[in-house]
Amino acid sequence: MSYPKIELHVHYEGACSPELLFSCARANGIALPVSSPEELRRYLRFADFAEFAAAWRTLRLAFRRPDDFRALVVDHARQAVGARAVYVEGSFSPRDFIDRGIQWEALFEGFCAGAAEAALLGLTVRLTPDISRGMDEDAAEEIVRWAARYRDHGVVGIGLGGAEEAPTARYARVFALAHELGLGVTPRAGETTGASSVRAALELGPDRLRHGVRAVEDPGLLRELAARSMVCDVCVLSNVALGIVPSVAEHPLPAMLAAGVPCTVGTDAPLFFGSDLAAEHAAALGLGASPAALFDAGVRGALCDEETRARLRTLAPA
Repeated sequence: MSYPKIELHVHYEGACSPELLFSCARANGIALPVSSPEELRRYLRFADFAEFAAAWRTLRLAFRRPDDFRALVVDHARQAVGARAVYVEGSFSPRDFIDRGIQWEALFEGFCAGAAEAALLGLTVRLTPDISRGMDEDAAEEIVRWAARYRDHGVVGIGLGGAEEAPTARYARVFALAHELGLGVTPRAGETTGASSVRAALELGPDRLRHGVRAVEDPGLLRELAARSMVCDVCVLSNVALGIVPSVAEHPLPAMLAAGVPCTVGTDAPLFFGSDLAAEHAAALGLGASPAALFDAGVRGALCDEETRARLRTLAPA
């Protein structure tokens, strides 16, 4: 898989190496439920999304200091460069940290410092902090306003995570504000729930969709996504690991591509799924995707400035 790649879907709290996880936990005095990489692998076996979410809530406690946040970005950047990534948009969930007493400045400055350091490795990193469905609108707006303060330091958009069953429309005003402040919008939809969640996300005026794979349940919706050239950042291996689809062979990516939906692929939370960007691309290519098409969708879906987009186009695989 030695060709240039773009990754638009990775959550930093779930993307670090086991070594960094254990190092941060020790430095912060956090007792994890596992104490070795072998125990961690056994712990990170999920029957469903609920088990994954429970492990996520536990392991993210390891990260508390600004340098932890910087290290999360740099650690993933090293992995990404090893897979020949040239551009990454990574997300993190601010409220999870703020509710534990971490200051906004420490959080954003740590992640932004990591993005700056990643550039020294030859990787362009941009950041898309997440709002979580279920939080009230004021809390969501606070994330947007803090994100906008760091637009000149690598923050380019706002994601929407959390349980897809929770209402999406309540955040329409917040995402309109994000657009007004110069931030892109990338809601998660069509992963754990059906095509209806994708339709709800489209009402927010997204610049890109995270996942979107359940759109195949509605042929009309697939046609709409294609007509809009709505890029979906698909995560094949996490979909299999979480039981969204039974196997790689049964993944809906071929149907999305056949319908004309532009798709790129990301690792989602590779620490949790035992995957990496090269493996994700191998799965996608096995389903009929091409390196050039995945890269082109990545360029089109990226929330970067036009100068960066033009530079990325010069790096596209043949």
